[in-house]
Amino acid sequence: TAMAQQVTAPMVGKVLQVQCKVGDKVQEDDVILLLEAMKMEIPVVAPISGTVREIKVSAGDTVEADTVLAVIE
Repeated sequence: TAMAQQVTAPMVGKVLQVQCKVGDKVQEDDVILLLEAMKMEIPVVAPISGTVREIKVSAGDTVEADTVLAVIE
């Protein structure tokens, strides 16, 4: 079976929009969610292709760098 891969925040920011839900199939480099940081929208992409197992944040959440945002396996 595939290893689960954590999707982490690249920097401190605010979650603008979650673009997938648990159970969704994603491809590597698909946008999982949008972060707002330094007045810019930062797309956070899937590091691997797989199925979204967990979404750990919601729109409006403020996250620190390296916070786990989602899990894909």
